[in-house]
Amino acid sequence: MASTAPRRRSLFTSRLVNTAAEGEQPAVVEDLRHAILAGDEPPGTPIPIDAVARFFGVSPIPVREALKVLLGEGLVEHVPRVGYAVAKLAFAEFAELYDVRAALEASALRQSVLRATAADDVVVHETHAAMGRAMASGDERGYHAESRRFHVALIGPAGMQRLTHMYESAWNMTEPARPMSRVEAGGRSVFYDDHDRMLHAFVARDADTLVAESGRHFGHLREAIAAFRDDPDVFRPV
Repeated sequence: MASTAPRRRSLFTSRLVNTAAEGEQPAVVEDLRHAILAGDEPPGTPIPIDAVARFFGVSPIPVREALKVLLGEGLVEHVPRVGYAVAKLAFAEFAELYDVRAALEASALRQSVLRATAADDVVVHETHAAMGRAMASGDERGYHAESRRFHVALIGPAGMQRLTHMYESAWNMTEPARPMSRVEAGGRSVFYDDHDRMLHAFVARDADTLVAESGRHFGHLREAIAAFRDDPDVFRPV
């Protein structure tokens, strides 16, 4: 069930960016999706249709259609008597998405090791190094972005497009909560060490170790998100 009332007055439109060039039709779906995935407006934030329509210079109709698309992606929810809002999950739903990612990643990694090339090794090394720089500078957003690139780089060589789509969709649904912003630097250091072991197993084409290290990493992630499972600003009460 969705939350029954907005947590606060929406400032959603202040975060929007219209990426359309002059004379082009606004990319309403893509720009709304980007605003939600950026995590600047937390779960439960109302999305005012009329204000969004004014921002893009369109009627409410394409905004409603865009929100229906994002509803199907699990990024927004429709709140009775209130309207649309950034989706707010129960903790169990949120944790389940990590289980989904773990299972999909394990499946893809075995194929990825079989097909990876030296060029793939370079990409994985580059994203791992970028994570380290972001962690050293205290750039939580940068760390999170590079962590995602790292995981996608590991499974990319498998060439499993449908699996990768499901994997990224599951990841997207947890983005509005900005989980890495709630993990202290020490926790991110543990994740980075996990990634380091995963990198070495990938380069060595050691599928068994790589899958085992991926499983260990997701165990650490589950422990981290459990620490804020009772935060009502993040999760919907059961």
